[in-house]
Amino acid sequence: ILIQALVQDELSRNPLTEAAVQAEYKRLTAEPIVEYRARHILTETEAEAKAVIEKLRAGASFQSLAKQSKDPGSAAQGGDLDWATPQSFVKPFSDAMVALKKGEVTKAPVQSQFGWHVIRLDDTRENAHPAFEAVRDQLTESLQRQRLSEFQQSLKAKAKIQ
Repeated sequence: ILIQALVQDELSRNPLTEAAVQAEYKRLTAEPIVEYRARHILTETEAEAKAVIEKLRAGASFQSLAKQSKDPGSAAQGGDLDWATPQSFVKPFSDAMVALKKGEVTKAPVQSQFGWHVIRLDDTRENAHPAFEAVRDQLTESLQRQRLSEFQQSLKAKAKIQ
């Protein structure tokens, strides 16, 4: 009960303003959301991935080669990974994907913990951020948790334990 009273007292003494919530929204939405539509073919070895790249250079269809991919989820869709942000993928994959231009295939296989990838970038798009009104409550709650965490840390720092 005492801790809840302390928290309520802290929140009433330092209320979260609408301007602070709007500033947090502006900070979070400063960068556009870029989504990528990519395809990949996953192989177990680098040699297999290099062979796939050679077949693609010779004119083979990416979708048909992708049907032999070790990734069962995307193999059935011709390697299609649908629209996603780079953060949705493991770092080596996302780094290689964002370096590609639309229609390009990786020149060399990309290794991740899943195996060796051959990646083709089909398209990119900017996606809109959610409206402020749609995320106001979540932003407010997040900022309050952050402030209470900072308050808790300041109390711990001031505490004298004997």
